[in-house]
Amino acid sequence: MTNIPETGRTPRVQIRLVVIQILVLSLLGTLGGRLWYLQIREGAQYQKEASGNHVQQVVQPAVRGEILDARGVPLADNETRLVVSASRTDLLKQKDDGKAVLAKLAGVLGMSTEDVMQKVRLCDAKTPQPCWNGSPYQPIPITDKATPRQALQIRERSEDFPGITAEPEAVRRYPSPGKSNTAQVLGYLSPVTDDEIQKAKDTSSPYLRSDMVGRSGLEREYDKELRGKAGVTRYEVDNLGRVIGKAKSDAAEPGSNVVTSIDSRVQRVAEYELDKAMKAARTQYDSITGENYKADSGAVVVMEAKTGRIVAMASAPTYDPNAWVGGISAKDYKALTGKNSDYPLLNRAIQGQAAPGSTFKVVSTAAAVQAGYAWDGGYPCTSDYRVGNQIFKNFEGENFGDISLGRALEVSCDTVFYGIADKEWKRDGGINPKKGQPKDYFFKTAHQFGLGKPTGVDLPNEVGGRVPDRQWKLDYWKANKDSWCKTGKKDGTYVEKIAYENCLEGDKMREGDEINYSIGQGDTLVTPIQEAMIYGAVANGGTEYVPTIGKAIVSPDGKTVQEIKPQVQRKLPITQATLKGMDDAFAGVITRGTAAWKFSGWPQDKIPLHGKTGTAEVYGKQTTSWMATYSKDYTVIMTIAQAGTGSGASGEAVRNIYSALYGVQGDGSIDQKKAFLPEPQASLPKVRTDGTIVAPAVPKDAAKDTEAAQKNNPSNGSDQQPAGTAPPTDNGNSNTRRRPRRKRGSRRMPS
Repeated sequence: MTNIPETGRTPRVQIRLVVIQILVLSLLGTLGGRLWYLQIREGAQYQKEASGNHVQQVVQPAVRGEILDARGVPLADNETRLVVSASRTDLLKQKDDGKAVLAKLAGVLGMSTEDVMQKVRLCDAKTPQPCWNGSPYQPIPITDKATPRQALQIRERSEDFPGITAEPEAVRRYPSPGKSNTAQVLGYLSPVTDDEIQKAKDTSSPYLRSDMVGRSGLEREYDKELRGKAGVTRYEVDNLGRVIGKAKSDAAEPGSNVVTSIDSRVQRVAEYELDKAMKAARTQYDSITGENYKADSGAVVVMEAKTGRIVAMASAPTYDPNAWVGGISAKDYKALTGKNSDYPLLNRAIQGQAAPGSTFKVVSTAAAVQAGYAWDGGYPCTSDYRVGNQIFKNFEGENFGDISLGRALEVSCDTVFYGIADKEWKRDGGINPKKGQPKDYFFKTAHQFGLGKPTGVDLPNEVGGRVPDRQWKLDYWKANKDSWCKTGKKDGTYVEKIAYENCLEGDKMREGDEINYSIGQGDTLVTPIQEAMIYGAVANGGTEYVPTIGKAIVSPDGKTVQEIKPQVQRKLPITQATLKGMDDAFAGVITRGTAAWKFSGWPQDKIPLHGKTGTAEVYGKQTTSWMATYSKDYTVIMTIAQAGTGSGASGEAVRNIYSALYGVQGDGSIDQKKAFLPEPQASLPKVRTDGTIVAPAVPKDAAKDTEAAQKNNPSNGSDQQPAGTAPPTDNGNSNTRRRPRRKRGSRRMPS
């Protein structure tokens, strides 16, 4: 019989009890140690973090600074609107991801359910606009055009609209003073993205999830100054979410104002005249294509010649920047970016590249002088220039005999520049120059003028144009050689023949390349802002300034003003004697040269104007019109693609802009009271301590001003020359006379 202890437990049971006791004691020891660690050693740290769980932050967005014109008229400001927003986080907590709520909201707002759904979906590589490209954790605006009644419905029936808010908010506005648009200059805003928040979190200007940031134009260039600093109020709350006190509050700091050199009155005139000139061009017949001109895009730049400050910058086609406020619709986005849109988001003043045509002869003339050709030398202006079996024609076979370089500019004689360029090509060793031998004056001078790279204007995404020098030709040949050699045919179509020639020697500077280059044809590309910089330098005596639009950064209370000073970029590689000769020649263009038929009756003795017309030929398209002009104060550049000739398409519009600037009337008299800017404005608008701006009243409709300017032209809106005058030549700058087109990349200029 087995002996059982008095306790009645077997040894096995006793062992089990001992093990259990050890386990319990171990657990108690572990818990005790952990409790000591949390409450004694790390107690202070966790107490601090725990208290933080009872603090809630409320963000108050900063009021974005205004963008003002030179007189203080707002080009971009803010207004209070009722904004209906949706919290994506709250919607996703619902069984159907909030689809029913959004459908009900669409009914209240009078929108389609599809449009509302698109507003709250997140942007990614596969999701087209419209979509939300901001943080998914911040309220997504559905509309900023809610009526008080709609907002009241949403707020009174909040149980039917979980995750939906309707609150008054400050919303960006582009008021278009006097109906001036300025869209591409101003740009637009959109919500900050998570990626941008991460990149900026350790900088001096971090983003909050509620921020809107500039995406183009001045809104992007001066985003940091305009944005301000959001306010954050921290409230202490209990475990039920009730506020029990205020922990800390940082007041919002409104953004600074950006004062620009834009004058909204001149801007309106520039936009009006560009639009009018394009419409007029479409009524004119192109005898080469057998169709009316398309005139599908254009640009105008008005710049202070002595500072580089931009007074007006217009680009066509244009758009309404207010379309982006509150989120852009699918219809509007397609209209701005679709294949048939003509891409109005492009600022063609800084992003539109085209061959400059005869306006480029300012560079070619300087190059000729640098190469040793005398200004007053007798250069044959013959009806054509022959190179072997190739014939390079002058316009309509004109022959002025032996003329100076100045006269060649005045009458825009191509054959003078053909001859000089050809001699320089031969002097440089022809098609196979020895290493280090080429002087390349024509290409070197273009780089010295600042071509081939951006001007540095204070707008994002400026392009630099192109100088097709030897290095560019080599790089371009390497990139395209395989394609050319594959498609080129010696006896094929015109395009196939060109590909064949480029395959064999596209890496070399051919004789025809340099000849065409000398008159601004071939592969040369410039932008209107580059032309403005160059002709502004000729106007002021040889100094190129960095073009600028921002004039000053002014604090919200007006007490701190940070002026943006004009910045010298370079000096033109021209002597004062050559500049004087160019100045006289460009004045002759206006009085007796290629633009005289558009400037008849202009008070040249009181307000001397200078100019150069150009008609650039583009393979497969109609000709591009260029008009480059300047006075002692301003430079005005206009270009219109597929519009015909220089003075024919742009001359009248440019004249009307000067008439508005100086108050020139139809009879040639000057009315100072009607002059918008008889001289550049030096002073800055005044900002009061309460943030309001002392600015002149803006008329409701400035179109009357531009219509009056239009009447100042003796041609009274017609493209016909005044009675008793004949339209001088402009390498084809007449609506009734045309020069055959040169094919891009061709060494042959057909007659």
